[in-house]
Amino acid sequence: MDVLVLGFCLVLGLLHTTEGKVLRPGRVPPHIVFVMVDDQGFNDIGYHGSEIHTPVLDELAGKGVKLENYYVQPICSPSRSQLMTGRYQIHTGLQHSIIRARQPLCLPPDIPTLPERLRQAGYSTHMVGKWHLGFCRPECLPTSRGFQSFLGSLTGSGDHFNFQSCDGTEACGFDLHDGDRPAWELSGNYSTRLYTERVKEILRHHDQRKPLFLYVALQAAHTPLQAPGHLLRRYQTLGNRPRRHYAAMVSGVDESVGEIVSELRGRGYYNNSVLIYSSDNGGQPLSGGCNWPLRGGKGSYWEGGVRAVGFVHSPLLKRKGVVSKALIHVSDWYPTLLSLAGYRESDSSHLDGQDVWGAISSGLPCPRTEILFNIDPVSRRHGEVDPRLLTLNGFGIWDTGVRAAIRAGDWKLLTGNVGDGDWFPPQTMPGGPHQWQGMEKRRDQRGKSVWLFNVTADPYERADLAEARPEVVKMLLTRLAEYNRTAVSPRNPPDDPMADPQLHGGVWTPWLGQEEAGDEGDDEEPDSINRKARSKSTCKVCKLRALFKKVGTRMQRAALYL
Repeated sequence: MDVLVLGFCLVLGLLHTTEGKVLRPGRVPPHIVFVMVDDQGFNDIGYHGSEIHTPVLDELAGKGVKLENYYVQPICSPSRSQLMTGRYQIHTGLQHSIIRARQPLCLPPDIPTLPERLRQAGYSTHMVGKWHLGFCRPECLPTSRGFQSFLGSLTGSGDHFNFQSCDGTEACGFDLHDGDRPAWELSGNYSTRLYTERVKEILRHHDQRKPLFLYVALQAAHTPLQAPGHLLRRYQTLGNRPRRHYAAMVSGVDESVGEIVSELRGRGYYNNSVLIYSSDNGGQPLSGGCNWPLRGGKGSYWEGGVRAVGFVHSPLLKRKGVVSKALIHVSDWYPTLLSLAGYRESDSSHLDGQDVWGAISSGLPCPRTEILFNIDPVSRRHGEVDPRLLTLNGFGIWDTGVRAAIRAGDWKLLTGNVGDGDWFPPQTMPGGPHQWQGMEKRRDQRGKSVWLFNVTADPYERADLAEARPEVVKMLLTRLAEYNRTAVSPRNPPDDPMADPQLHGGVWTPWLGQEEAGDEGDDEEPDSINRKARSKSTCKVCKLRALFKKVGTRMQRAALYL
């Protein structure tokens, strides 16, 4: 009997760890494939009535659960950071904009990531595609943040064939990495095709007895608008050139997902798999995207910027072929996927995401009732404070000059400069933006700093109720103020000229860490000291080169206007 008791205690010890992990006995965790597409608009999928052909995505969504009340962030890095951490931007210091290529900034290293937790739960973790969460130091790279392998880009955008990426006009370099090395030999492949083949290779070689997490962050359909000829030929009749190229890129995504699912089926993963499909933000109307009939687009907090295409496809769903109206946010995937993996955080109070699997799979009441889209204090320029925005528009509760947005129940409140609020109709007409001047434009942004909408009854944000419902405005302003008290200071350092790829062999790569490490320790050998002295000397030369290049570029720009 004592032996049996001892054995039982040992089993419990394996199931419960000091890190809060709980492995469910008798259950094999599912393989998880998360596909994040870049800049796909709400109207850019077949089942939303688009002219873009997406038969694979339509079928997968139709046999799964379509998420029709699903939200992300209006730009790239914020959506990806919340997927990786389950935390709002105000709790990671990434409140302001994207992480720029030359910015010495990345996902905070002290915050655990989804792949790190999944590895603790026994998963193999692999990533292909766009990272865009900072890379200034080696410890910021995907392979240092939980992924066992990585093939993809570190910056926010780049050529889909040669992988050249530019930050402004003065800093350009190669941005395709296999692990922590530049993958020069893979240049010339189309990004979507390249990433799809790597996913299939991973599926072929993975030991299926171990659960697998695949993060497929496709670069399409972000600019530059590029696609292979066979995809472009499908849209020859589209007179609008940006829309034609954009549509071809989305069709490439459709083909990619189809090949991945076929590989899952053929290799025996499918019956125990969960596929999540999500855009990272709304489409960019000036670059071929379409969010019609929603208002606004990428970069804005209007519905067209934050309401996303999303669905879940899995044989493990308890209900299939349904539309979910549950309020779901990109931060919810962190606790939801960890729950599916059998992992439990010992303390989840720091998370902003909710476990929404019950709502998706079984139609249970959704635990999420509100979403803080963001509070961006950096949006308020120094010296721009207008007391009336606090005392009058903000009822003494909130400075409505600060860019912020929140949804609670049916209500959505926006303050400050929340982005372009036009409605862009489907762009099937020839020509370009110059032909859109006579189309429907916003009428309620001039001179305003507060908007209120019932987005359940008015999903297109046409009826501003801020003046008619001041009690709701006050309630939501109070919630913003409460959230703001929990915010950490925003981190928005200036660009570092030392990040210039021309100082690093023409490659975007980590540029910090080595110099700082060279300053530690006094009891060192003379050879070590000499090496560090040479390194510092070289570093000073690099800084001078970067300075001269920056000054030269500015002089060239100035010459254009002489």
